[in-house]
Amino acid sequence: MKKKAKLVIVSKEASERTKDKFKKLCLEYNVPLIEYGNIEELSKAIGKENKATFAVKECNLAKEIEKIYNGGEFIG
Repeated sequence: MKKKAKLVIVSKEASERTKDKFKKLCLEYNVPLIEYGNIEELSKAIGKENKATFAVKECNLAKEIEKIYNGGEFIG
């Protein structure tokens, strides 16, 4: 059984096709989506190369990322 994503982050540099694909999936499964940063920033943040999208599966982490993105307090 696959775990459901709690948040999806897509680079602003991702192709329109990629953005549309993830927007549709997130809407269908009621998962928040954030468009943020460039591919290099996102790749560095997760320790991978050339990643335009990634999913957060941990509920509390997803909530904290959303809170910060929406202008809330920083962690720590």
